[in-house]
Amino acid sequence: MRVEVAYAKPEEQIILTVTLPEGSTAEDAINSSGILKRFPEIDLAKTKIGIFSSACKLDHVLKEFDRVEIYRPLEHDPKDARRSRASKEVES
Repeated sequence: MRVEVAYAKPEEQIILTVTLPEGSTAEDAINSSGILKRFPEIDLAKTKIGIFSSACKLDHVLKEFDRVEIYRPLEHDPKDARRSRASKEVES
């Protein structure tokens, strides 16, 4: 089966296609893609992943044409950023 592995940094985005046997997991796809060698900062013990924007675990069994997405940690908590903007608007 064919699946994709996607990872994006602000300056670079990549989608790799890999062919795997039925029953393969998201971790199998990531390891087969070679993306961990290309981006050594990815730590699967800490990094969140998903399939088409829906969070999943490394042992998630894939289906044909799934896209495994590797997410970077957020630099700013969206709730904190929203509170900060709201407090600035009130002060104005």
